[in-house]
Amino acid sequence: MKSIFRGASCAAATLLLASPAMAGRPMTIKDLIGAVRVADPQLSPDGKLVAFVRTTTDVATGARNADIWVVPADGSGVPRLLVGGEKSENTPRWSPDGKHFAFISTRASGGDLFIADADGNNVRQITRLPSGVQPPVVFSPDGSRIAFVSDVKVTADTPVNVHLETRLLYRHWDEWRDNARHHVFVVPAAGGGDPTDITPGNFDSPPTQAEDAAIQFTPDGKDVIFVSNRDGNDREAWSTNSDVWSVPAGGGQAKKLTQNPAADAQPAFTPDGKFMIVRAQRRPGFESDRWYLDVYDRASGAKRTVFEAPDLSVSDFALTRDGSTIVFTATSNGSDNLYRIPLAGGEPQEVAKGGSISAAQIAADVAVFSKATLTSPAELFSMDRSHVPRQLTHENDAWLKDVTFEKPESLTVPGAGGTPIQYWLIKPPGFDPSRKYPVVFLIHGGPQGAWDDAWSYRWNPSLWAAQGWVVAAPNPRGSFGFGQKFVDEISQDWGGKVMGDLNAVFDAVVKLPYVDAAKQGIAGASYGGYAVDWIIAHDNRFKVAVTHDGVFNLESAALATEELWFTEWEFGGPATSAKAREQFARFSPHLFAENIKTPTMVVTNQLDFRVPVDQGMQLFTILRRNGVPSQMLTFEDEGHWVLKAMNSKLWHETVFAWMKKYLAN
Repeated sequence: MKSIFRGASCAAATLLLASPAMAGRPMTIKDLIGAVRVADPQLSPDGKLVAFVRTTTDVATGARNADIWVVPADGSGVPRLLVGGEKSENTPRWSPDGKHFAFISTRASGGDLFIADADGNNVRQITRLPSGVQPPVVFSPDGSRIAFVSDVKVTADTPVNVHLETRLLYRHWDEWRDNARHHVFVVPAAGGGDPTDITPGNFDSPPTQAEDAAIQFTPDGKDVIFVSNRDGNDREAWSTNSDVWSVPAGGGQAKKLTQNPAADAQPAFTPDGKFMIVRAQRRPGFESDRWYLDVYDRASGAKRTVFEAPDLSVSDFALTRDGSTIVFTATSNGSDNLYRIPLAGGEPQEVAKGGSISAAQIAADVAVFSKATLTSPAELFSMDRSHVPRQLTHENDAWLKDVTFEKPESLTVPGAGGTPIQYWLIKPPGFDPSRKYPVVFLIHGGPQGAWDDAWSYRWNPSLWAAQGWVVAAPNPRGSFGFGQKFVDEISQDWGGKVMGDLNAVFDAVVKLPYVDAAKQGIAGASYGGYAVDWIIAHDNRFKVAVTHDGVFNLESAALATEELWFTEWEFGGPATSAKAREQFARFSPHLFAENIKTPTMVVTNQLDFRVPVDQGMQLFTILRRNGVPSQMLTFEDEGHWVLKAMNSKLWHETVFAWMKKYLAN
């Protein structure tokens, strides 16, 4: 059957979310927290239904609940509840015949595997594991078995609350991992059998940083393909060498299928089993390297790359049901777009452009995906052979129709060395060009990241603009979507060209006739927090600053963070190397902190193992010791991000109050 993605005309399709009607009120913190979250669309095998996760939040209590809903893929009906209740359900996955779906639920434990009929009835529990079940969840081709991930303990529990470490990467993001490993299990889909651990041993399968789409059955169902880094204890903390492995579905000796010394991820197969497609990087140790699509001939072992040009880094991909075409998402010039390319190779063609597109699922006659923008939370869309996008969900229309957004503008300015630097400009609702507005610059993290035309529940530029400020969100060196060379040019240069890029944006924006140059604020998180720390130690133009989980002391951070591949790539070697020490001396904000005069709010969280809590505390100590107006906000139960609803409410209220104190008209 002809794929809808074989027609060249579809490359011109552009998607538009329903624009909220002009109204009288700005967006509020309550709107952000209470927005319905739509995620993880899963197209049924016949292409007629889309199962998805719908998460609601009780704004008064902060309680969140996720349920599984379903909507016709052709837009002929409205969404309806499939499986729900007081407990949360997530990760819906259809059986190959479409008669059942598996999902993870907390209804009987902390999170186990369940299966239900396609209409949501006849729910039964499949697993009862002490550590619960984690995604990915994958059916075997004949539907008789399900593979999933669960944590196993690798040492006996201690009688006291203590951690005894024998290896690095003993904690990750916000959890201790010293006695836990990800393993792949297989269980009968009909229930009645114990799950079999098919990846035993003291290693993670998949790695903690590469969990999504990391398990597949081979098309004949005989083997399970998984991703794992088996470079060994300690080395896994500084190695990005995840490989694709194969193991018999009933258990046995694992076999490594890829020899790439950099990262391999997301294995997928053509329906005939002849080819395996892998998303892969080229440079060992660099987690932000460009992602390519490699195709392996399973008979000969030969490998080829689907495309080298244009310079697009593949974020996610899916195969059409006939295996002839790959559809993938990639960031380009401030948006996350959908592309298609023949499996045989060629030049990618745009299928849908603009906003932030993700989670594409493909059938013969329809594609479904999620799409968000800077002014609209994610909703689900489908596209058929007419190439006309169709919005399937409208979960946030009720409040969006009452809120006024000014259309974000994408602008460009010459940065360091004349390199074009894109940035987003978001004006406050009810914008009056005859007025003068304070301006706030938002600096993204990473440093390899980007401000895209996308919705965020943590740092939402539209909500910041709703406070009455002009908001500028720059994409300087290190940002995704402008070619890999542009990404590379921030490594080992954290305070170099990128700062020239940022200053070029600052200078251009304050010259706008409606911007009050005397009222400039700056805020950022992670590397964005580092950038704020660095900038206010070298420039007194800002009236107020917010630095969230920012790296302040490069040397101490490099010795305390968990993912050593990051610091060793970014600073040129281990923390004790001469190259790294040179970087610390050049670019560590703590060495210049005596120059800070800007009133600064510091946010640091106790469970942040990426940028440990002492980084913010060191900055706050220096600020208070030097008499700089400052506050510190520390969450006991948050990691690198503030995710819990009531914590998010407090974060926004506190941060906005601090900014308004110094930017008030």
